[in-house]
Amino acid sequence: MANIKSAKKRILVAATRADRNKAIKSKIKTYIKRVEAAVASGDKAVAAAELKAASTEIDKACSKGVYHKNNAARKISRLAGLVNSMN
Repeated sequence: MANIKSAKKRILVAATRADRNKAIKSKIKTYIKRVEAAVASGDKAVAAAELKAASTEIDKACSKGVYHKNNAARKISRLAGLVNSMN
């Protein structure tokens, strides 16, 4: 354990942010699974709606610094490709 007050604070802040990031990443994975399930079921309308919701959440996570912008763009692109392949 750190002895310096600022180092102790950084440990607490890092733990708080790690918990937040973990929760956000878990939520993103759930949205991705919803899109994949909609594509598997073959329902275009549901898949498009789920894609819109997922891309919004991924963009929010990117703006919060949870994902790098290229990582977020790659995730959205792959999901869009899945939905577009249904046509």
